[in-house]
Amino acid sequence: MLLEVTESAQKKYEELAELDKKHFFHPSTSFRQQKADGPGFIFTEGKGIYLKDIRGREVIDSLSSLWNVNIGHGREELAIAAMEQMKNLAYSSTFATNSHEPVIRLAAKIAEMAPGDLNYTFFTCGGSESNDTAFKTARYYWKMKGYKNKTKIISRGKSYHGVSIGASPATGLFPFRDFPGLSQDHLYVDSSIEALKEMIEREGADTIAAIISEPVQGSGGVNLPPSQNFFKELREICDQNDILFIADEVINGFYRTGKNFGIDNFDVVPDMMAIAKGITSGYAPLGGVVFTDRLKEELTELTEGNFYHGYTYSGHNTACAVALKNLEIIEQEKLHENVNLMGAELLKGFKYLEQTHEEIGNIRQIGLLGAIEIFKDRETKTTFAEPVSLKVVEEALKHNMIGRAIVYEGQDTIAFAPPFCITKDEVEKIISIIDTSLTAVKKTL
Repeated sequence: MLLEVTESAQKKYEELAELDKKHFFHPSTSFRQQKADGPGFIFTEGKGIYLKDIRGREVIDSLSSLWNVNIGHGREELAIAAMEQMKNLAYSSTFATNSHEPVIRLAAKIAEMAPGDLNYTFFTCGGSESNDTAFKTARYYWKMKGYKNKTKIISRGKSYHGVSIGASPATGLFPFRDFPGLSQDHLYVDSSIEALKEMIEREGADTIAAIISEPVQGSGGVNLPPSQNFFKELREICDQNDILFIADEVINGFYRTGKNFGIDNFDVVPDMMAIAKGITSGYAPLGGVVFTDRLKEELTELTEGNFYHGYTYSGHNTACAVALKNLEIIEQEKLHENVNLMGAELLKGFKYLEQTHEEIGNIRQIGLLGAIEIFKDRETKTTFAEPVSLKVVEEALKHNMIGRAIVYEGQDTIAFAPPFCITKDEVEKIISIIDTSLTAVKKTL
């Protein structure tokens, strides 16, 4: 169902598309495709779970754009919060003990939400910077304690921790870390406790600074831990070997999994917690690292003079004001409760797809984070010669839904993470589109 485009809308699209092809260097994009075809969409508006293109076409945003528009599109209250803050004080530095009210109140709010004694937040502009900061601080901590060889960072296979020069080497997905980076002192382990123990024994605990893990892996395929006790065992291993545990909550955090943070599902308190995305629902760039009282106090005792790490926009006034309003609205409107209600509806839809299509299997869901996998034979978990999920997502676009296929490391997965404001009817609409699209694609296999 494609919309009939007006001549003026098409003309404007073509004008902007040409400028896009000539001047915009896109992230995570095929250079050749962009050079040949220009932008697939030029978005101008958003409302709830929907995005509208410059040509008037409206599509469902089934992944909250990049797992981050938790509150939904088009919330004027966040624009007003930004405007009010910008009228008073758009930006001021937080270096050298300077501060401002939005950053103070946001840090206090995060401490209130975070598990255990995670009470201190260092602010960044996004997830990659947050993980950079966590790695840098872990290594700094051990150096200051006199353990200069404790520099290695362990991460799990299929993990995603960012694409900056410091974060990409920790990402367990090969295409991202194959991109040139500073890939020293990073180790990768499969998601088993025994494999982790063997790696620590082999490498030596006196060389390992930290272990990082997403509570639920996002970009790697929406993978839950192998057991409910996985993170408790991981925490014990870290404690026994003097290794710091970093929870990457960039996707999981701020209610995406149905709880405040993903790690809350497993009753574990990490030493550091990287945050971003849902803290502002993407309305402003903001991230951070949350530290335990113990770790922050030790850093304070160990550090004489300045802690020489910080970003120009650490604790940006306007971004913090937007974050506070975002969290206030989610709680006041009980959107965080809707996460679990609609998550149950999403799982119901996955089960329907599994029953209707023998190719669907390995369904998983937690909160409004879920995935289905496509198999040639789901009993043996044999995949098709070419990924089918890419074709299903392409077909779904014809039915006005933007989807996300994940095909790293032989997977054939479709991931879902819609905005928290989604309704039962809208969940059913997403499932119906996938049902129709998979039916159409199967005829071509």
